[in-house]
Amino acid sequence: MQNLELLRYKEQSPYEKSGALTREQYLFNETRVVGELYLQGMSDEEIIKKVYNENLFRYPTEKMLRNIARVCLKRIHALEDERLIKALVEKPGSIAKQVCLYAMMKQNRLVNDFMLKVIGHKFIERDYGFSKLVVSSFLIDLQEQDPWVASWSSSTINKIRQVIVKTLVDNEYLDDNKSRQLNTITINSVLEGVLREKDKAALAAFNCLY
Repeated sequence: MQNLELLRYKEQSPYEKSGALTREQYLFNETRVVGELYLQGMSDEEIIKKVYNENLFRYPTEKMLRNIARVCLKRIHALEDERLIKALVEKPGSIAKQVCLYAMMKQNRLVNDFMLKVIGHKFIERDYGFSKLVVSSFLIDLQEQDPWVASWSSSTINKIRQVIVKTLVDNEYLDDNKSRQLNTITINSVLEGVLREKDKAALAAFNCLY
């Protein structure tokens, strides 16, 4: 594929930035840290500077600090509701993690589509069977539909699959990364309330069908 043609496909694709999931991942602890600074009234640049200067993510090197802080800020802004940001920062882990997952969905089109079209559909159909093949099939279908995604290497696709499965485990949709059964999770009341107001389509991804 020629470089100019590939660039055009990238610019036209709704998944233009989704490949970054290989390094961005779920980022629960990092997003919580950034959310706390955001609620303190700090600007984006002040937050990025503080995260970097004080290594608030406790990374072994400083290389990724600024980039990951920017990703977390995008997810915080994508929530577009202070109730959710406060829940992410202040509520117990199980509640905060669901909000963090929703923020990830809002910031990453690929994750959003997977949670709605695959996980949400499974809950609607009461089909709780699961395997890594479910994720692989979703990604293969996406490659067939989108030339930009089709250009991704097999290692990128495999890493994205791993990130998705780990995110499902972190949010208790799966017991572990070898699980063959989808758990029937319960949405927390804060997230449910906001989604009923603003994004009803997302409810199915959290097993909220009524």
